[in-house]
Amino acid sequence: MIKYKNNFKLFEEKAKLIKAISHPIRLCIVKNLCTEGATNVKDMQLCLDTPQSTISQHLSILKNAGIIQGKRCGLEVFYSISDNKINKIIGEIFY
Repeated sequence: MIKYKNNFKLFEEKAKLIKAISHPIRLCIVKNLCTEGATNVKDMQLCLDTPQSTISQHLSILKNAGIIQGKRCGLEVFYSISDNKINKIIGEIFY
């Protein structure tokens, strides 16, 4: 236990990451971005059968946690994974 005494900030960061993907909709979004690549909210809405406003709220949480990033292309924003560690985590969860 002593070797982790001064690394509490590290545990806070990891907990934030885990908390961000702990909701079923966010986990689904992240898994699909890992396996299918970048996509927009409209495609997520069709896949998840969830209102666009709900998906946008979940995307905001994922962006704030540094898990995803958005890139504007005309009027649309395409989201992708911004932290490659997430691919490994998702792989461990689902495979």
